[in-house]
Amino acid sequence: MKKLIAGLCLFVLAACGVDGEPTPPPPKSDKSSGIRVSGEARAGIAVSEGRTRVIY
Repeated sequence: MKKLIAGLCLFVLAACGVDGEPTPPPPKSDKSSGIRVSGEARAGIAVSEGRTRVIY
């Protein structure tokens, strides 16, 4: 009988959230497309001998 009461007490404590409130899982990253872009880009203006040149 004591084992039954002890088991019931453990079950009730586990069911009432004694370990704290549940936390939601982290949000999943939104992947709207399968395209991935990586690399390097440069932009600027170069002036030499009176001429202006746009560099992309």
